[in-house]
Amino acid sequence: MADRRLQVFSAVVKHGSFTRAAERLFMTQPAVTFQIKQLEEHFNTRLLERGHGHATPTAAGQIVADYAERILELNAELEARVAELTDELAGTLNIGTSTTIAAYWLPHILEGFKRTYPRVVPRVSVGNSQLIVDRVAGRDLDLGLIEIVTDEPSLERHAAAQDELEVICQPGHPLAQKDQLTAQDLLPFPFITREPGNAIRDLAEQYFDAAGIPMDDVNVAAELGSLAAVKQLVGEGFGFGIASHAAIQRDINEGRMVAVPLSPRLYTPLEVILPKDKFRSRLITTFALFATEVMQTRAKR
Repeated sequence: MADRRLQVFSAVVKHGSFTRAAERLFMTQPAVTFQIKQLEEHFNTRLLERGHGHATPTAAGQIVADYAERILELNAELEARVAELTDELAGTLNIGTSTTIAAYWLPHILEGFKRTYPRVVPRVSVGNSQLIVDRVAGRDLDLGLIEIVTDEPSLERHAAAQDELEVICQPGHPLAQKDQLTAQDLLPFPFITREPGNAIRDLAEQYFDAAGIPMDDVNVAAELGSLAAVKQLVGEGFGFGIASHAAIQRDINEGRMVAVPLSPRLYTPLEVILPKDKFRSRLITTFALFATEVMQTRAKR
């Protein structure tokens, strides 16, 4: 219901770029440019200064941006209030999730939620946990499902569950014969880890640090951008990895790799995060509670 030009203008100001705004709005860049041109013609003044790939609001543009934010929030509240009178949840839900949760937890959450609320359209963005924290804090997303405990003051946290992290290796690997493994046990072997910013990488580094082992002493053989790539190299015998219990069950059941618990045990948190101080529709609240319950139930299994 809100003026599309205001939605586009607000996105450009927030992201400082026509290109990034187009990506977040699932639009082409020419379409974004057209909407901004229409708005500037409406007010008969330039609203954005363009240059070197960046866009910043003029004095008039900042006034429009401030009012646009208020108008868009009121519009969202209006839509949600009226929709709630029907007792049937519907509409688009912008969800951010870490890569591991997206692959191994989110499908179960969405399946159950869509069966109950078929008119809801989930729109999912996937990235590492810190990226999702930043986007929920920036109000680009309605809520996030992450694997870190954030201290971001603008967010409300709900601890859903924990997932154990285990060492994974090829069945014939020397580590596969152990009942449990310490950080010291891992030192002689190549470690296949995740990319910087990944939550499980951070937890693994903290684990070695807690054992008094600097990462410079760890034989890091590769830093990979996906768990699938880690599992591929581990399965080929190039070293060991550290992965969440939920993410490796099929590989273990099919005999492609072995999982060995760490000593002391290591867990990754599973958290639901939402922006504070923002109107929250019944749809967002209902999904947050549903996701929390599903993760708790599956973690117990």
